[in-house]
Amino acid sequence: MELTNINIIKDLFARHGFSFSKTLGQNFLINPSVCPKIAELGGCKEGVCAIEIGTGVGVLTKELAKRCDKVIAVELDERLKPILAETLAEFDNVEIIFADVMKIDLSEIVGKFGGKDVVVCANLPYYITSPVIMKILESRLSVKSLTVMVQREAGDRICAAPATRESGAVSYAVRYYSEPRLLFKVNRGSFMPSPNVDSEVIKLEITNEHKLPENVEKMLFRIIRSGFSQRRKQLLNPLSAELKLSKEELCGAFLNVGIKPTARAEELTLEDYIELAKKLVE
Repeated sequence: MELTNINIIKDLFARHGFSFSKTLGQNFLINPSVCPKIAELGGCKEGVCAIEIGTGVGVLTKELAKRCDKVIAVELDERLKPILAETLAEFDNVEIIFADVMKIDLSEIVGKFGGKDVVVCANLPYYITSPVIMKILESRLSVKSLTVMVQREAGDRICAAPATRESGAVSYAVRYYSEPRLLFKVNRGSFMPSPNVDSEVIKLEITNEHKLPENVEKMLFRIIRSGFSQRRKQLLNPLSAELKLSKEELCGAFLNVGIKPTARAEELTLEDYIELAKKLVE
């Protein structure tokens, strides 16, 4: 069954009485070249298992199942049950869990793969992109990488290098756990229904380079979020209000770790923030 053929999809939906949900941000891929590229570039191959988040009608799921030893997909919309039973009938290495990915323990899913290498692949609804990515990263799952389709603007921000104008709080958070890079762009016409924006596929290689004590890690993300909440202001201002410390006290901490007191949030490197977080916890 060619799941990127519009007529086949429409027939499938008609037979099962399915209609798109705007609330769930459903835009299903109809460009036949995209999902094979996601699977290949996402590291799917023999000896590897995959977690998929959001199945749609199973277009990406099929490509993962062709290459991986086992695929476990998490899908929120239970209306897709009969559709997926039909579209994935030929694969005995696919398990679908109908649940909210934000409410389940993903480490239990990783545990089902028996110690094999695991990758995560997803075509995420735009409204939940950052929460899902951060949940996976913060859970410190035993996975090699996370390859996701996201709104182009969000992907550019996620992959932006820290200490650049393009960076935001999420740029630093993602870099703390992984090495992100853009794989390829996907235009809006590749979906049904067509969204109002273009997309891109990004890959986050999990590095585990940084592992700070829990109190320092909490302080790190607290000061990053606070700084970018008022990114046009000097960093001292929002941090003073957030941490209830005088600017004089903060100025001393800044100078102690080699940060200019006049610096703005986007001017610091991730290492600057880490050293500042350590100092503030002291």
